[in-house]
Amino acid sequence: MKRLAFLVLGMALFSAQAQEVPALYVGADLKLGEKLIADNKCEACHQQKVGGNGSAIYRPTGRVNSLGALRGQVEACNQMLNIGLFPDEVTSVSAVLNRDHYRFK
Repeated sequence: MKRLAFLVLGMALFSAQAQEVPALYVGADLKLGEKLIADNKCEACHQQKVGGNGSAIYRPTGRVNSLGALRGQVEACNQMLNIGLFPDEVTSVSAVLNRDHYRFK
């Protein structure tokens, strides 16, 4: 009986976590996104643009106001700076930014 309760609880937790990930980012590799952000020095670039720690660049009510706009902005940075990210990498970076800064559903 305890095993069944544990299994049901585990399934409920997994289901709740799966629902928290926006459909656009299902399957995104968050560890890869974190690594790409660090490797490409995204925060340093943002600090140069807006000053301080660079977090002022994240404004959910501004130009980036949806999941699609966030992914589009990451792709724009990718192209402008000639970073060379593949589409799945852009999605991974976007998913990390959404998790850490935007929290769009």
